[in-house]
Amino acid sequence: MNTTNKVDLYTLCLIKDGDSVLLINRPSNRGFPGYIGPGGKVEPYESISEGAIREVYEETGLIVKNLIYKGITEWIDIKNNDRSIVFNYLATEFEGELLENPPEGEILWVPIKEALNLPMQPWFKERLPLFFKEGTFEIFSEWDPEEGITTKHHVKNL
Repeated sequence: MNTTNKVDLYTLCLIKDGDSVLLINRPSNRGFPGYIGPGGKVEPYESISEGAIREVYEETGLIVKNLIYKGITEWIDIKNNDRSIVFNYLATEFEGELLENPPEGEILWVPIKEALNLPMQPWFKERLPLFFKEGTFEIFSEWDPEEGITTKHHVKNL
């Protein structure tokens, strides 16, 4: 039986205000170019939700409250037995002002109905509508880095 060598924990937290969602337009030099939600790696000294709140604040200037857990996204590197886990949240309560010079790219409110028409990574395009459905979701993938292909993938509503 294979054991996991390394586990990396991440968060993604979408902020909804009425019929709009806050997205970051990341330039290609920042990695994951296109529109994406705020988030990033959880630090060893913080809980998962604290990591989500910190990442949102660092990337947008907003302080989110009363996070709604929406689901989990996992992928396994099948050659190295490394696992990455993203905890997905939605926030509808927040305070503060948007940063004038955000570190990850331009931040803007986008109508939810128009968001999927924007350029974004395929994995984010798949995940985005799940934040606005009832309940939680699970996305699981196995990735073969040598072949550059996904060998297993499923999306479940829980």
